Amino acid sequence: MDLTVNGIYQQYILPWGLKIFAALAIFIIGKWVARLISVLAGRAMATAKMSPSLVTFGTHVIYYALWIMVAIAALNKLGVETTSFVALVGAAGLAVGLALQGALSNFAAGVMVLIFQPFGIGDEIEAGGTVGVVKEIQMFNTVFHTADGRMVIVPNAKITADKITINKKA
Repeated sequence: MDLTVNGIYQQYILPWGLKIFAALAIFIIGKWVARLISVLAGRAMATAKMSPSLVTFGTHVIYYALWIMVAIAALNKLGVETTSFVALVGAAGLAVGLALQGALSNFAAGVMVLIFQPFGIGDEIEAGGTVGVVKEIQMFNTVFHTADGRMVIVPNAKITADKITINKKA
């Protein structure tokens, strides 16, 4: 073991200094790139005329997901074993996916309604246990106005899971 200044410099300071510098570079540049990507995604969502609250939520989700990946990459560069972190992030992603299962099925059903167009706005239909005139087909649900003047919002998955009876054009 070389305890001279030159030996300590070559054995400890130089390798660790380079690792710390590389980790800081990954962290700073990665954080900047994550911010840039989230801003660009926010602009794209706003251009697509999404709800402002959905745009804000989406940009935050994108930013923090990328930030977590950057932090794991920086820690990995320092020599920290990141396998358990990656497994933890994967388990959290699975939990979120299971929690959003219903919303994702409503989204998929909304896409199917918009692609195949079994009914349109202004049609009087019976679907999802509701009879009414279709006023709006949204991403996750469809808005009906009933004969008694009520507005009923039905999830798209409920509409596509059962029969659809089209009565007439209102």
